[in-house]
Amino acid sequence: MEYSKNEANLSSEEIARYARHISLPEIGIKGQEKLKASSVACIGTGGLGSPLLIYLAAAGIGRIGIVDFDVVEYSNLQRQIIHTTNSIGQLKTDSAKQHILKINPSCRVDLFNQKLTSSNALEILRAYDVICDCSDNFPTRYLINDACLILNKPNIYGSIARFEGQVSVFNFKEDSPNYRDLIPTPPPKGLIPSCSEAGVMGILPGIIGTIQAAEVIKIITNIGYPLDGRLLIFNALKMHFKELTLKSNPENKNIHKLIDYKSFCSEIKVKNDVDFDIKSISIKELKLLLRQSSKEIVLMDVRNQDEHNQCSISGSTLIPLSTIESGEAINEIKSLTAKKNLYVFCKSGKRSVLALKHLNKFGIKGINVEGGIDSWNNQI
Repeated sequence: MEYSKNEANLSSEEIARYARHISLPEIGIKGQEKLKASSVACIGTGGLGSPLLIYLAAAGIGRIGIVDFDVVEYSNLQRQIIHTTNSIGQLKTDSAKQHILKINPSCRVDLFNQKLTSSNALEILRAYDVICDCSDNFPTRYLINDACLILNKPNIYGSIARFEGQVSVFNFKEDSPNYRDLIPTPPPKGLIPSCSEAGVMGILPGIIGTIQAAEVIKIITNIGYPLDGRLLIFNALKMHFKELTLKSNPENKNIHKLIDYKSFCSEIKVKNDVDFDIKSISIKELKLLLRQSSKEIVLMDVRNQDEHNQCSISGSTLIPLSTIESGEAINEIKSLTAKKNLYVFCKSGKRSVLALKHLNKFGIKGINVEGGIDSWNNQI
């Protein structure tokens, strides 16, 4: 498929710079000219966007658009390799542009220091040949997907969590699947922990983002077999790749306008058979309860050992979510909660909901502590 309409001639310096590409018969001079004439938009300059932008710049993409509104923080540096310690406090877009131009001064870099929304997505993305979804939340993923459907742009999708990542190419051809074929409806809010809560292996986004960059290069130069209709899944712990086939549902292509995606993703409720009408308690209510009747309470922390060691609520018992999901801790919890009321907390209240969901299967009832240790630290 051809995306670059106006091929650009290479200078002698560029021929030297891209010599290893040009030596590949599949790419050659013509392919490198296509890369120079192409434009790619990247939404997100975090873990996925970092390696993708670095390799796109090195590959000679002529125009790169970067959409992000965040600033660089210390916690980013473990995996967001386009930023450095000197970038702390800078806009991520500014930090990324500085790095890109150090790699390849010939790149045109467009910065959009704003959140991608339904009101600006079509205007921003319309100018680019290929769109790269390096976002980290469901509303943005659905927004990017739908904008690509309306604009007829290929969408290079990547996502990561803990030790596992996924890559696919959506909307590549008329009959190609899109993100809604992978996830037709958003998961219930709060059911899937964020990277800040669940953690992520630093090297993982490097692998997934680099694969996204490879797909971009293949599509622009029209070589190889893109991940169209295929979902590539990588597990870093097992060092294992597997591939799933995705099929297109014509109903999921029926997108003609953008909507309020935050509301769309918030409307999905956890069904009763999943969350069994989970009861919650606020941090302030919990504090009062601990003062009045602490002997009648089991306060359970479902984070991991390191998190618990750094900060926890006095009197709480650590039982990591992983040991609940595996069933290893069920008997211990039954013993602890005999004739006592169970209250469960984590970092922000997401893992505790998952824990209560699993415990319900074994007849163990409990109450979720809203906001988790984050709210405890802020309010108490």
